[in-house]
Amino acid sequence: MTKEDKVSVIMPSYNTGKLICESIDSILSQTYANLELLISDDHSSDPETIAILKDYANKDSRVKVFFLEKNKGAGVARNNSIQQATGRYIAFCDSDDRWLPNKLELQLAFMKEKDCCLSFTSYFTSTYDGEINGKVIVPPTLTLTQEKRDNKIGCLTAIYDTTKHGKFFMPTIRKRQDWALFLNILKECKKAYALQEPLAIYRSVPGSISSNKLNLIKYNAKVYKVVFGYSSLQAYAYLAVFFFPTYFAKKVKTWVNNKRKK
Repeated sequence: MTKEDKVSVIMPSYNTGKLICESIDSILSQTYANLELLISDDHSSDPETIAILKDYANKDSRVKVFFLEKNKGAGVARNNSIQQATGRYIAFCDSDDRWLPNKLELQLAFMKEKDCCLSFTSYFTSTYDGEINGKVIVPPTLTLTQEKRDNKIGCLTAIYDTTKHGKFFMPTIRKRQDWALFLNILKECKKAYALQEPLAIYRSVPGSISSNKLNLIKYNAKVYKVVFGYSSLQAYAYLAVFFFPTYFAKKVKTWVNNKRKK
């Protein structure tokens, strides 16, 4: 294991409270230990969150915490951590999600086998209380055209290799920055590869940004404008013709697969 193989795990935080403990513990207990965890707190007003972050930073030298002076959104917080990252690989985990213990070990071996820039995995879904209630199975490979029609990469599973095309940062839009990031990476590397095995757990949080699908429509259109330079008319037309059919087909497939396993 060399310094060049270090993984920089990027985590934004904002008033997460004790949920962040599970997220941090799932990273620090990885079977692959050559990592750093960079947490940029987006100006939390919750004293508990701030105290928890300081405590972890004091206990484990791999944890580095940055406290932002203003709340500017998860994308800005992630970019701050990416800027500070010293690892070859950039990975993502939000402060309410979790990784399985062998995620990094398996996924990095997979990336080296495929010699790829961007990888992702299938993942479990859970209730707010942490109970597993579903599984999202991702396609084995993904092109720019496929990703453009609907985001198929769970941010909590994504890893990219900075030695291929350098560091990528999230566009400075308030929502859906992760999807825009993956599109920009795919514009350079052309194809992403996925492990079919679920290696992370996505927690559904009531009232979160991703839970309000109708509100996300305008942000989806914004991604097309920022990444591809589309006009508003072009962006909404693409959503209607390509995004929505693909998105709903994916949701139906996931629902059917989960029903079969019950």
